[in-house]
Amino acid sequence: MILELADIRIQPSQNAAFEEAIQRGIATVIGRAQGFHGAKVNRGIESPERYILQIFWATLEDHTVAFRQGPLFAEWRAIVGPFFAAPPVVEHFELVSKP
Repeated sequence: MILELADIRIQPSQNAAFEEAIQRGIATVIGRAQGFHGAKVNRGIESPERYILQIFWATLEDHTVAFRQGPLFAEWRAIVGPFFAAPPVVEHFELVSKP
């Protein structure tokens, strides 16, 4: 299992609309992606225009190849992209231990 962590900064005062859009995008687009195993979205307390999106993928390639290079990525960005203040910073992690 691979964790994609996306650090997203949105335009000020767009929280409600962005939160609706990201939930809709996960449900209608990312949820259809090969290897998708769930997602979480968290909003910053000190920085309310900052969001952390966590997506769980079966393999790294499910995200970097099948999703990012396929037609679903354009659908996803059409929904959430207009809210971005800057391109998200995306990194991938693998589980080392689980208490």
